[in-house]
Amino acid sequence: MKNLIFNLGLATLCTHELDAVTQSEWHLLHILNRLPEQVASNTFVFVYVPLFAIIFGLVFNEKPHIKQWSRIAFSIFLIIHAGLHKSLESHPLYTFNSPMSQGLIYGGGLLGFTYLLATYISRQIKAHPSLISQSLN
Repeated sequence: MKNLIFNLGLATLCTHELDAVTQSEWHLLHILNRLPEQVASNTFVFVYVPLFAIIFGLVFNEKPHIKQWSRIAFSIFLIIHAGLHKSLESHPLYTFNSPMSQGLIYGGGLLGFTYLLATYISRQIKAHPSLISQSLN
């Protein structure tokens, strides 16, 4: 179940970035909004190739420790990302107002939180297996 929650969170961010291209999100980013439009839009798109390669390499890493902590960090990022979008809602160039856009952004944050909660609960169960047997009795 944790894998499904994590994969859905990752999918919401990937899909949000597709939406971000249609919303010209680079207009909201301090470095890119100073560049010519075509340069800014191309840079915004191409930067996701190495960024997602790094993310995928970490969160699907063969080493369990790297995979585990990368997924926790990514889930925290999903929550921060939702908060950043919330703080930008009053910006005149902010256009992520559709139910789809907001569902991807805030749904990703919720999935990140849910993954962290599921991770915490599963760690507690592994550390204290007697809790399960006590709750069943």
